[in-house]
Amino acid sequence: MLKELFTKTKKKKYATIPSEAAKQDVPEGIMTKCPNCKKIMYTKELNKNCKVCFQCGYHHQMNSAERINSFLDAGSFRELDREMISGNPLGFPGYEEKLEKDREKTGLNEAVVTGLGSVNGLDVAIAIMDATFRMGSMGSVVGEKITRAIEKADELSVPFIIFTASGGARMQEGVLSLMQMAKTSVALKRFSDNGGLIISIMTHPTTGGVSASFASLGDYNLAEPGALIGFAGRRIIEQTIREELPEDFQTSEFLLKHGQLDAVISRTELKEKISGILEIHQPGGTFEWQEN
Repeated sequence: MLKELFTKTKKKKYATIPSEAAKQDVPEGIMTKCPNCKKIMYTKELNKNCKVCFQCGYHHQMNSAERINSFLDAGSFRELDREMISGNPLGFPGYEEKLEKDREKTGLNEAVVTGLGSVNGLDVAIAIMDATFRMGSMGSVVGEKITRAIEKADELSVPFIIFTASGGARMQEGVLSLMQMAKTSVALKRFSDNGGLIISIMTHPTTGGVSASFASLGDYNLAEPGALIGFAGRRIIEQTIREELPEDFQTSEFLLKHGQLDAVISRTELKEKISGILEIHQPGGTFEWQEN
C-alpha cells in the first residue's frame, strides 16, 4: 500500500567504529568526523553507507556524481546538455572568473546535472542540483537545463525526479535568475497536465526561489532527514514577525509535521522507496512495500 512506503524502518547495525588507537596517525581523507555526533569513522565505510553517519544518521553532503552512483542503476545514466555554461548577461564584475573557478574545482559546468537513467530497471528523467557549484544557486542555465529535462521526460513519457540543493536565485543574474522560477513551474504544469509523474526530493539546503518554485511542485514532495528547507532566512522572519521561531523551524521534520512534505526518507532507503512509488505508477502497478 502507498501508506506503507512512508513507514519508518528499524535502524540497522553497521560496521564498527574504529578504536581510539586506530584514529591516530592516519592519512588525511581516510577518516571522517561527523559534524553532528563527533564520531570518527572510516571514509570508505561512510561512502558505502551513502554518506549517512552510522551512529546518529546525519546525512553528509553529497555531490551530483555521488548521488548518481548511489541512486541510479549502474551504467544507466546518460547526461543531457552538459555543454551548457552561464554567460555574464548583466556584466557583473568578477562573475565569469568565479564560474571558471567553480568549473575547475568541481568538474561541472553548472550547478545542476540532468539526464536519463533507471531506478531498479524503471526509466526516469532526472535533475540533480549540486551545492558544490556556486552553492547550487539558480541562474538562467540551471533553469534552462531543468526545463529541458522536464520536457525530455514529457517526450519520453517517463517520470521526472529532481534532487534539490540550493541557496536560492543567483544574484549575479538578477531578474534573469528569478525568471527561472516561472519557467520551470510552467514546464512542470504542462508535464503534469500530460499525465507526467513528478517526484521532488529536497536535500540540505533547499532555500530561496528554488524552494518557492519547482522544489515544492512534485506529486510527491520528499526530503532527507535534517535538511534545511525554506524561503527566507530564520533571522529575517523573526525580525519581521517579531516572534521567536521553534528550534527545529525549517527542518524537513518540521515541514513534515505541518503537512508540507509527504515523507522524510533516509538516503539509505531512498532508492527502494522511490522504486516502490514508480512501480505504483506503472500501468497496472500494484506494488506493495514489504518491511524488512
